[in-house]
Amino acid sequence: MIFDSGLFIMNGSKRGDKLRVRTADELVELINEVGFLPLFSNEVKGFSMEEHVPAGSWWTGDINTDPWEWRETISRGKQVAYGKFFGKKAGYISKEWLPYFANYRRDGYDFDARYQDGLANRRQKLIMDFYMGEETNGDIVWKKDEILSTELKKLAGFGKGGEKNYPGIITDLQMMLYLVITDFRRRVNKRGEQYGMSVSVMFPPEAVWGYEAVTSAYGESPTESYERITAHLRELFPDADDEGVTALIGAPPRD
Repeated sequence: MIFDSGLFIMNGSKRGDKLRVRTADELVELINEVGFLPLFSNEVKGFSMEEHVPAGSWWTGDINTDPWEWRETISRGKQVAYGKFFGKKAGYISKEWLPYFANYRRDGYDFDARYQDGLANRRQKLIMDFYMGEETNGDIVWKKDEILSTELKKLAGFGKGGEKNYPGIITDLQMMLYLVITDFRRRVNKRGEQYGMSVSVMFPPEAVWGYEAVTSAYGESPTESYERITAHLRELFPDADDEGVTALIGAPPRD
């Protein structure tokens, strides 16, 4: 995607592209095939949804053909994970690769252990406390009540006269795979009428797919998970340079 003279110019799929995507279902198939996929074009040429959909299909509002609308359908379907996972920008991760990203990005820590070790800050905890219930037999019980991100901001004490940098904190929690986007909803006024743009709904991935599924890679080191992810990306895109890979995936963990 290029921003030029006040306009967004999309990098669309080329004629004959074997990976060309025309529907949300086809996109889910592609994500599961390649393992993980950023939404927009980036430092690794060809490694984005944007480059495999028709350039003229964006922002038409047609849920069947508009890739921007697909993110709502796909996040709601929960067949793959959606959120800001790549250089703090949006993308998808398959359920097969989610545990490796979680292990690497979390450095092997569940959120409560990260906070207890002083590796998570107070503002992150203010948000995660809305999702983490009481422990039962040593396991966290996740709260299942949906909450719009705009409501979460207020309830967690962010905004005017309160805590700062809500968008940044939310993005960091997604980058560490402590939160994923599971739906989009429009706000409702006092008359029960929907208004405005759709707003995200988030949950910890453990609340969506289960603790064992999300943390199944905890048995290997974060470095092993990182090397597994980057090796797979380089296998898909042999010409990707170190700078591009690091920009998308992140730097190697410190052992």
